[in-house]
Amino acid sequence: MFRAVVLIAAVVLASDQATKYWAESALSDGQTISIVGDLLSLRLVYNPGAAFSIGSSYTWIFAVFAAAAVVGVTVAAWRVTSRPWAVALGLVLGGATTHLLDRLFREPGFARGHVVDFIDYAGFFVGNVADIALVVGVAIVMLLNLRGVPLRETAPSGEAHSGEQVSA
Repeated sequence: MFRAVVLIAAVVLASDQATKYWAESALSDGQTISIVGDLLSLRLVYNPGAAFSIGSSYTWIFAVFAAAAVVGVTVAAWRVTSRPWAVALGLVLGGATTHLLDRLFREPGFARGHVVDFIDYAGFFVGNVADIALVVGVAIVMLLNLRGVPLRETAPSGEAHSGEQVSA
């Protein structure tokens, strides 16, 4: 399942970075593109903080948190054998990784980089593809925890995981 987690994370990362590249080229002149009236539009914002630009003077701390999340999720992903957990962890790993890359390598400098946001939700907040992946991934994690679904699936009595021998 580790490969599935990494594959999902890579798709999130590539999608997020590609859409950010598009947003920077298409919306850099201050243009706003309406998608669904005033409810959903596209406009370019560089966010130095967390959600809602909270903590914008502590950008380096968000880089540290993102790095810790990437490490923690990667460690958990090595143990996962459950498909739903693989999906959830892949979404969270992809979102955290792409945010970490923004913090490390975007302007104004290393560990102070601003996240590129461009999906405007009715003026309430502006986000990106990584934010969507993080929200969905965390929601799945919460649901799996509430339902008591373990990271590692257990084989029914008398059956073995692939590669294991069952003694009689």
